[in-house]
Amino acid sequence: MEWAWLIPIYGFLAFVFIALLRENLPDRGRFISILAILAGFITFCFVLNDLIQTGVSQYHFKIDWFTAGKLDVAWGILVDPLTVVMLGLVTFVALLVQVYSLGYMKGDKRLPWYFAVHSLFAAAMLTLILADNLLLMYFAWELVGLCSYLLIGFWFERPAAAEASKKAFVTTRIGDIGLLIGIILLVVNTGTFDILEILNRVTSPVPGEELSNLLVTSSSLLIFAGAMGKSAQFPLHVWLPDAMEGPTPVSALIHAATMVAAGVFLVARLFPLFEASDNALLVVSIVGIVTALVGALFALTSTDLKRILAYSTMSHLGFMMLALGAGGYTAAIFHLTTHGIAKAMLFMAAGSVMHALNDETDIRKMGGLRNKMPITAITFSIGALALSGIPPLSAFWSKDEILLAVEHGLNPIFLIGFLISVVLSAIYMARVTRIAFYGHEGSNVKKAHESPSVMTFPLLILAGLSLIVGFIAIPIGAHYDGFASFLFAPGHKPHGFEINILWTLVSVILATGGFSLGWWLYSSRLDIVANIKTRFQVVHKLLDHKLYLDDLYQWLIDNIAMRLGAAIALFDRKVVNDNGVNGPGFATFKTGKILRGHITGLFADYGITMVAGAIALGVGLILWVRW
Repeated sequence: MEWAWLIPIYGFLAFVFIALLRENLPDRGRFISILAILAGFITFCFVLNDLIQTGVSQYHFKIDWFTAGKLDVAWGILVDPLTVVMLGLVTFVALLVQVYSLGYMKGDKRLPWYFAVHSLFAAAMLTLILADNLLLMYFAWELVGLCSYLLIGFWFERPAAAEASKKAFVTTRIGDIGLLIGIILLVVNTGTFDILEILNRVTSPVPGEELSNLLVTSSSLLIFAGAMGKSAQFPLHVWLPDAMEGPTPVSALIHAATMVAAGVFLVARLFPLFEASDNALLVVSIVGIVTALVGALFALTSTDLKRILAYSTMSHLGFMMLALGAGGYTAAIFHLTTHGIAKAMLFMAAGSVMHALNDETDIRKMGGLRNKMPITAITFSIGALALSGIPPLSAFWSKDEILLAVEHGLNPIFLIGFLISVVLSAIYMARVTRIAFYGHEGSNVKKAHESPSVMTFPLLILAGLSLIVGFIAIPIGAHYDGFASFLFAPGHKPHGFEINILWTLVSVILATGGFSLGWWLYSSRLDIVANIKTRFQVVHKLLDHKLYLDDLYQWLIDNIAMRLGAAIALFDRKVVNDNGVNGPGFATFKTGKILRGHITGLFADYGITMVAGAIALGVGLILWVRW
């Protein structure tokens, strides 16, 4: 485990090497980037083996960096089951995305820069995962945001891509302000950046050094604001669908293993802090269920293939936050894993479709793709079934774990909301699969063809994993008691596989029923769909315009933020600068200019002036005393 620090280093070195020498590198540096992330994945395998073989559940290494007063700051890594799971997900998905990019990005004039930033992106996320202190974590957190800005706006000559990258950067910065303030609050009151020490102060405080409930709640909620931005939680989700303007491999990486996973990971890493405040967990639960429902409804009305998948990501991230709010730590990370594998596959399949259809993303112009692109169609279908919760595919197992966590830990209203989201998820996945791949062949599809093997190979690997990875939830053999025995919340005891036959049956019925309903409606009963749109025209319009949140935010920026900024700028220029800064200097200059007329060089004039001044001063003193 002591070699875990090397995993992000490979990516950083690849970035520097490609960025500096990209014009002189063979194959434009792309294989250097792939070899770097491959080395990271291999190192992860050794770390995982060490963790299993040694039975050591935690490895913490740090070195002193600097001291400021009573504050000692160190750099270090923290390796535990949460770290290992995330390292595996990020390195594996990033590796497959980079291999996929060899085909998708072939011929792009800025290919070296793409692979350089891609390496930096993965390295930043891996550093975030390994960080043992809030300072290093925050640096990596912001670097992830910067890389997402560069990759979403990779084709910056396209106005939509340039605007999308700025939107993602600004929106996530809003949440990051809260994160920074939350970190400052914790550091000021605990005297350390070290995550383990902070959490220990929360769970096992020294008598007299307990943290107040107000501090714990406020710092938790401020930190959660950062998680809301990165993980696209309502209402800071608006950047996510626009981020689809970036290259599709970037979308696959962002939505599966890096940026959006960062927020969920942050809450999981600091889970004892959130667990110490019932109010904080309640807020996380509320935001999670609202995000899940809103994302599902948006996906149900969208007609853009990549945006449907983006809203699906938003909804499933809501599932994860809901699980964390319910105390389902294991369920949340398990679903993060199963969703990451399936969603990476779905985005790659979408990229394969775009590659064949000249970047077309409107599902209404597709149809019959299964005949032209059988591998893409099969893998997309597997991903759709998995995320719908159809057994025995991967997300079925993790959704069931979330269901049990919500049923045990939250008010029944959350359970109802979750079950509705499950049904909606199945319907919109059936909708997009049926229309795009199994509908009537569209005019744009006639010249479509299967993507090259360098793009279909990662799809097949991920499809295979989506079929089997869910089984890690259950005990296998005499030495493995299930995923929950490997990964469990800090301060809690490991537990084995948990199943409730009744709720499992309900989950299966809702998932299969929802998928069947969606398939039936968009196969032969489009008249019912049209009738629903007509009857609920107002609701459909609201969803089609995404609740007008983008318009609201734009109005607030134009009419509040910009005007307030202009007023502050005017005050700064006229009052602070002209009067506060330049004013004294100008007054001194003017006074000197006036007084210099009295400088004649004649001693008699100076004498008369001094006498006159002395007389005036004397008279003034006499009057003051008599008064």
